Amino acid sequence: MALRAAATRALVAGSAPPGLRRIFSTASANSFVPPPIAAMGNGDGTPGREQSPPSTNLFFSGLNKRTPTEKLREAFSQFGRVVDARVVTDRVSGYSKGFGFVRYATIEEAEKGRVGMDGKFLDGWVIFAEYARPRPERAPPQNMSNSNGYNSYGCE
Repeated sequence: MALRAAATRALVAGSAPPGLRRIFSTASANSFVPPPIAAMGNGDGTPGREQSPPSTNLFFSGLNKRTPTEKLREAFSQFGRVVDARVVTDRVSGYSKGFGFVRYATIEEAEKGRVGMDGKFLDGWVIFAEYARPRPERAPPQNMSNSNGYNSYGCE
C-alpha cells in the first residue's frame, strides 16, 4: 500500500517514470475515440461499404443455411410483387452460401422490401438487405498456352 501511495505522489508531482504514468493514469482508459461516421460508409446500410444506387434487385446476407428459395420469396413478397428470388448455393455441395438476391417489379417495391427486411429475423437469423451492385465487367479468357507454345493438353 505504501508503494502505491508513493507512486501516486510521484505521479502527481510529475517525476514518475513514463511506465508508472501509463499504468496509473486514468486518462488512457477513456482515450478511445471511435472513427467518424463518414469513415463507415454513408451512414446507411452496411458499415464501410458504399451504398449502391436504387434498383429493383436486392442483395441480402446473413441468411440461415437451411432457408429455401420459396421461404425467401414468401418473406419478401409481403412488400411487393417479387419477380425472382434466389438463394446462392455452392456448386459442389448444393448447400446455401448464406446470401442471395430478390428482384421486385418496381423500384418503389424494392425500397419497401429493403427497409422492411433489413435487420429483421428470418428463420432465426438476422438478415441484411441492400441494393445489389451490378457485376463488374469481366475480361475475356486468355489463350491457355504455356511458355513453350503448347497448351496443357500437349497441342499447339
